[in-house]
Amino acid sequence: MKVLVTGSSGWLGRHLIPLLEAAGHDPVGMDVAPSRWTTINASIVDTDVVHGAFADHAFDAVIHAGALHKPDIVRYPQQAFVDVNVTGTLNLLEAAAARAGTRFIFTSTTSLMISRAIRDEHSDAAIWLDEQYGPIEPRNVYGATKLAAEALCRQHHIDFDLEVIVLRTSRFFPEDDDTHHVLSGPNMKANELLNRRASVEDMARAHLTALEHEGELGFRLYLVSAPTPFSRTDLRALKADARAVIRRRYPQAEALYAEQGWALPTQIGRVYDGTLITRDLNFAYETRFEDVLDALAAGKPAPVAHDATYTSPLVR
Repeated sequence: MKVLVTGSSGWLGRHLIPLLEAAGHDPVGMDVAPSRWTTINASIVDTDVVHGAFADHAFDAVIHAGALHKPDIVRYPQQAFVDVNVTGTLNLLEAAAARAGTRFIFTSTTSLMISRAIRDEHSDAAIWLDEQYGPIEPRNVYGATKLAAEALCRQHHIDFDLEVIVLRTSRFFPEDDDTHHVLSGPNMKANELLNRRASVEDMARAHLTALEHEGELGFRLYLVSAPTPFSRTDLRALKADARAVIRRRYPQAEALYAEQGWALPTQIGRVYDGTLITRDLNFAYETRFEDVLDALAAGKPAPVAHDATYTSPLVR
């Protein structure tokens, strides 16, 4: 398929473009930041550029991964988020809907599901988050604009029969967390594979799976996060003593962590359930918390991508 990939210079895009090529597709990258993965160096906010790209390339599908993200809140005004995340998405949807048979894959975020109450974690139990969770109450302009973009995707399916898959991605960024500084980056990322992270490789593969799924799609929404070892019956225990819950499932974890100078989480306030995409699309995650422990036991680096010096190409 001829595939337009927005955000092609970003962390996901640089993994997604080679994956698409290896699978026999013909990706065309579009990004405001130049890179080896970007063919069209332009903004999705420019309506003429977007429609011109469709006229020039006759795309069969769009993977819309371009956006302003949460760390950009300190760099850009709210209007910029509306321009890029809402208007830019609308431009792409209109261009895709005008071409019969085009498939639209939208990279959304689990961040839009995290209200201030969930973030503050004052409840007595962890929160279970899946595709049915609601009401959705975004806590910042990033979440609000991504939720609005999801609504536009649904509206274009209803009004124009555009086939859409929305992927609400959990954490997969390589840089340090900008709000937590107690644990090392690799330690924190390994911990997050328990409940709120997936590898960037799995994120790219989830997009490829959505693109290649045979048959009619309609409108579908999936949360993408490495399968959690926890269940709903663990939610109170995870908030009270997460280490005890983890020890029961992985008796070897604490000793392996100690050899690295790492620490298991004492509390877990939210758990993402990313299994619906497995049941519906037969998608298989390749990186789980178990893989971290297996790597540590074998004396190998944990399979978590960490780069404390990573800077968004948009910033550079």
